[in-house]
Amino acid sequence: MRAVAAVLAAVLAVGAALPRRGLLPHGPARRDARLRPGDDESSPGVLLRRALRLYGRAARRLYVGTNGVISTQDFPRETQYVDDDFPTDFPVIAPFLADLDTSGDRGNIYYRQDDSPDVLDQAAGYVQAGFPRTAGSFVPTNVFIATWEDVGAYQELSQDTKPSKKLNTFQAVIAYDDEDTYAIFLYPNGGLQFLGTRPKESYNVQLELPARVGFSRGDGDDPKRDGLFHSLASSEQALRRLERESNAGVPGVWVFHVGSAAPLEHVEPGGGGGASPRVPQSPEPPAPGTADYAHALYSRADRVSTELPARHGSEAVSPHPDHGPRAPALLGIVPKGLPTSPGQQRSRRLHPDGDGGVQQSYSPNPSSYSSGHHGVGVEEDVHFNPDVFTYSAASKETCAQHHGRCSPHAFCTDYATGVCCHCRATYYGNGRQCLPEGAVHRLNGKVSGSLTVGQASVRFQDVDLHAYIVGSDGRAYTAISGVPQPAARALLPLLPVGGLFAWLFALEEPGSENGFSITGAEFTQSLEVTFYPGEETVHVTQTAEGLGPDNYLSLKTHIQGQVPFLPENVTVHIAPYKELYHYSSSAVTSSAHREYVLATGTANQTLSYCLRQNITFAGCPHARLPARQRLSVVRAFALYDGQEHVLRYALAARVSSAQDNVENPPVNPCHDNTHACEATARCQPGAGTEYTCECAAGYRRDGWGCRDVDECAEGLSQCGPFTVCLNVPGSYRCECRSGYRPAEDGQACVPLVPATDPCEDGSHPCAPGDRARCLPRAGGRPACECLPGYTGDGIDCADVDECAENPCHPAATCYNTLGSFSCRCQPGYEGDGFQCTHAEGSTQRLTPCQHERLYPRAVLPGPSPVGDGHVPQCDEEGRYRPLQCHSSTGHCWCVDAAGQEIAGTRTAPGSTPPRCGSPAESVQQLTPCEHERLYPRAVLPGPSPVGDGHVPQCDEEGRYRPLQCHSSTGHCWCVDAAGQEIAGTRTAPGSTPPRCGSPEPTERPRTMCERWRQSLLEHYGGSPRSDQYVPQCDTRGDFTPLQCHGDSGYCWCVDESGREIQGTRSEPGSTPPCLPSVAPPSVRPSPRPDVSPPATGTFLLYAQGQQIGYLPLNGTRLQKEAAKTLLSLHGSIVVGIDYDCREKTIYWTDVAGRTISRASLEPGAEPETIINSGVISPEGLAVDHLRRALFWTDSGLDKIERARLDGSERRVLFDTELVNPRAIAVDPVRGNLYWTDWNREAPKIETSTVNGANRRVLVNKDIGLPNGLTFDPFSKLLCWADAGTKHLECTFPDGTGRRIIQNNLNYPFSVISYANHFYHTDWRRDGVIAIDKETGSFTDEYLPEQRSHLYGITAVYPYCPGARKK
Repeated sequence: MRAVAAVLAAVLAVGAALPRRGLLPHGPARRDARLRPGDDESSPGVLLRRALRLYGRAARRLYVGTNGVISTQDFPRETQYVDDDFPTDFPVIAPFLADLDTSGDRGNIYYRQDDSPDVLDQAAGYVQAGFPRTAGSFVPTNVFIATWEDVGAYQELSQDTKPSKKLNTFQAVIAYDDEDTYAIFLYPNGGLQFLGTRPKESYNVQLELPARVGFSRGDGDDPKRDGLFHSLASSEQALRRLERESNAGVPGVWVFHVGSAAPLEHVEPGGGGGASPRVPQSPEPPAPGTADYAHALYSRADRVSTELPARHGSEAVSPHPDHGPRAPALLGIVPKGLPTSPGQQRSRRLHPDGDGGVQQSYSPNPSSYSSGHHGVGVEEDVHFNPDVFTYSAASKETCAQHHGRCSPHAFCTDYATGVCCHCRATYYGNGRQCLPEGAVHRLNGKVSGSLTVGQASVRFQDVDLHAYIVGSDGRAYTAISGVPQPAARALLPLLPVGGLFAWLFALEEPGSENGFSITGAEFTQSLEVTFYPGEETVHVTQTAEGLGPDNYLSLKTHIQGQVPFLPENVTVHIAPYKELYHYSSSAVTSSAHREYVLATGTANQTLSYCLRQNITFAGCPHARLPARQRLSVVRAFALYDGQEHVLRYALAARVSSAQDNVENPPVNPCHDNTHACEATARCQPGAGTEYTCECAAGYRRDGWGCRDVDECAEGLSQCGPFTVCLNVPGSYRCECRSGYRPAEDGQACVPLVPATDPCEDGSHPCAPGDRARCLPRAGGRPACECLPGYTGDGIDCADVDECAENPCHPAATCYNTLGSFSCRCQPGYEGDGFQCTHAEGSTQRLTPCQHERLYPRAVLPGPSPVGDGHVPQCDEEGRYRPLQCHSSTGHCWCVDAAGQEIAGTRTAPGSTPPRCGSPAESVQQLTPCEHERLYPRAVLPGPSPVGDGHVPQCDEEGRYRPLQCHSSTGHCWCVDAAGQEIAGTRTAPGSTPPRCGSPEPTERPRTMCERWRQSLLEHYGGSPRSDQYVPQCDTRGDFTPLQCHGDSGYCWCVDESGREIQGTRSEPGSTPPCLPSVAPPSVRPSPRPDVSPPATGTFLLYAQGQQIGYLPLNGTRLQKEAAKTLLSLHGSIVVGIDYDCREKTIYWTDVAGRTISRASLEPGAEPETIINSGVISPEGLAVDHLRRALFWTDSGLDKIERARLDGSERRVLFDTELVNPRAIAVDPVRGNLYWTDWNREAPKIETSTVNGANRRVLVNKDIGLPNGLTFDPFSKLLCWADAGTKHLECTFPDGTGRRIIQNNLNYPFSVISYANHFYHTDWRRDGVIAIDKETGSFTDEYLPEQRSHLYGITAVYPYCPGARKK
């Protein structure tokens, strides 16, 4: 314990900070094992000399991980825990849990177990300082020490970036005897230079997740990921105090009691001994109402969180915020002096060999590099030998010098003799080339050849080869076009040409790797095939030349030799087969004998060929490749299309490990779902076909299944006094009895204290209840809010004239009422007023004014002083109102009965409008056909095959004639009563016009394809543009197998129901190989890359990396069972998202593609990119549905920009005084814009008008990382979610009335307001969280099955906000 006194003396000398020599001795001089450098490494399990107690369990082994953690079991992949909040699914002791990386000589991680007296003495001193009463005589028998020395944060390096110089040093010590276990966290002065790391999956988003410090028992199987845990710090404020504060009297030292022979349900932090001397407190008092260690009343009462104090009350108060020495606890200790600094000898990484000796361990772990998980280290009984090996570090290649050779999606690893590249998680390849897992890939190439087919010679040069790969299920489609017909038919049996791609991209079974994971995109295949019985031999060479800019693999193929002749009427059938591949460090070989069947009518002939192939490549010299693997081709087809002159191969394959003398290796029942475990139990695979059924937390073993534990009935709950325990599946919930409320500590309940409520007794100053509502607030002073439909401060509320915004359909009349409005369709139309359609069969005549509102006149190009785009105002009888005013320019003028402007009456904007009389003439009534003849519809720019500019022909009663012919083009077609073209009736110029009228009674009913085609033609107004999709039907009305999108060149294959077959979509210049009757079945299909239309009603849309999710609401409750993927966008990282309620269109930003796009929610709609240049990191996005404008933030360029919804009229609003602009929101009614800037030095929330005027700061105090921002159009409140303070707060648009809604968020990213709830996305929970506006309580959460970060969120209403149907 003298060493601890020396530490204290040193602390006093340097000014209340732990010096580096205050760490327990470590490094090579102490024979520490050194963890292998890398991004996600773990040590072998260190067998402890004696077991320790942790969370009531005995532990015999400890594992050390790169990412600042120690565990009693091996680690999962870092993607399963490194970015998540506590609790974890496995046991964790975490002195600094973050995404750390020691590649490129950035630090060392040492570990060992020790029982030397000096080490035990120093550990005992720290423990006794933290627990002076209960552990005053504690002396450990063993300690385990793990030290992270000068380690860096994970960083994606490129040509323009250099490794960060911020490095962290910290230490974790586990001291124990037969009875108790203590954990000690040590943070030396200057040891924490960075406090968080950027998540890999969203590295392009400039956002760091703070590290987590604490403990987790890891009850793992709980679907809600709750369990027993103890959190010391998880925010930047708390992390900053780790060095300068303590719970043991020595700044930077934190001690915890983590295990005992006596019952110990929770981690006990130091400083709670009661008899320890008082320590001078921080000059800044703790936040009011916070206890020393605050505990929340969780749904699972065994969940405990204790954290360091936050400056704004966001975390609990430390028991000892030491800013001065706590010497009295250590006065009886005589200083002995600090241990000497360890030597400068380089640490060795060692493996025990089979004879108990020591071997060099720079060779890689046998496990696959794609797993991201390797283990190296020593058992404690192996003695260190400093003479095992030497090498020169000066001559070897390093990642710092050569990281540019790796893929942008890979990380570089230094080895003793050089460097290697390894693909990051969610990518696969050889590290130099990496592709996203599960995505669709394309290959392009040229094929040349010289063949003898039978007796004829055939040559071809640079014909096209295209391949489409569906990586999610191992399907490969190959099309070779332009090969002369005799040679193309003769090549049908030569399936190995397409088989190369099946091997490259085969579906990987556990423990195996496909070809691309080994060779990447640079290799050469040499193939020799001999046909029997004729012994014709052909040689094929295929050379892969790398990936293009769009990840297209480029390939050259040469075919030379002799092949058997095949007649035209022959088809080739190849049965499923298996093939064995042998691997070495730079080559892959295989050989096989394969049969194929030639079918001619009813006659079949079976032939065969032998093949030998080798594939050469330049691989990583440190990779440990499998000796053998088996390729299983479950479907194989070869077809020749004589009309298109295309040779096609289609294969579906998977690759697995090859076992000796086992043709069909056994599959563990957990993998093929043949186990007997019931739904409540989890199947845990064992060796071979063995398995066990394990129960989740809150369940107990019951035969093959698990039954729920009733914690309430069995007395296992921790509900406090005056509470009611309610059992729920797998857990329980504590609720207060009637007349009681939760106490301040969150554990117990206390009686309700009656208080006067001005909102109930009527003493409030708010406007009457039909115009405003009174909101109770703490302190007795209520707040007043105007109800939707009114505007004001809540004390004075005036009616909003919603009709001024023209919310109704053009064929409807708007009626303003107090607090609301209604829309009513005009005579001759039917609907709800927001959507009106022409009543079928109705010949109701419209006035010219009514028709001009419904069909605005075309706006001619060029300037116009009159005000283009004017929509006239009509009175109740459909006449033009005498006074007309332009809604955009502000000009006003008088009109006559025909709606024509009366000269000399126009006034300028802002001046007094003219006084206009009432037109005396009667109003002429026109039918739609007559009005369309009088006012032809606007002709859109660009070519149109349907015939724009058509003037309809009307009969004597003003109805559309059934037969319509274009006066210019000569096309003729039939129309219905509304004048819409009837699909399939159009005839070409000069041909016989169609017979129009009622269909014959014998006509067959229309098919699904024909009905859909008719519906889309009606939707397009009978005149689809060249870029609009119309289904193609055959003569029987069925979908044609090949569908194309207008003249865009994009095509895909469909099944019999018209659904796209995943992975067949092609780009202009080629068509996919459509094999609807024989194509391999889809396994694990990814979503179709277009909109899956949602149901009606209000719902949430959220961004989750490469997809946009749909989450419906039932009132304000989350309908989690109905959630689905709305839009799948491979290769994207969708961040910002918003909705245009008028056009029913979603807009989003993509930081990976550096674009802004949109998609209609109509069935079959596809994404459209509207901004694809001049952006680097577009994040926040806001849509103004009234002005038809779009606003976005760019944190890469530090700009805020605006454009029209189609991307036109783009301009920069602000490009100064911005550091990290993120969230943005708009108030369309008042024309205000709001945005956040999470500049860590000076975060703020700003506002301006939508045109960029009157810029000012709204909030710049007591905020940290304001990620999410929303404007509530109903309550008129601006609200934000702060990942730094963990607060959800609101204020009025002028910055007044600021109040906290919730002060204990996890890590919010985006927030949206709807009704009486907020909904925000959370990066710790990876879900959508619901919060009640009134109480601030968490009411619900949705956790998608696929776990990854959620970004933007928005609410979609059935109408535009501010409008209500009456």
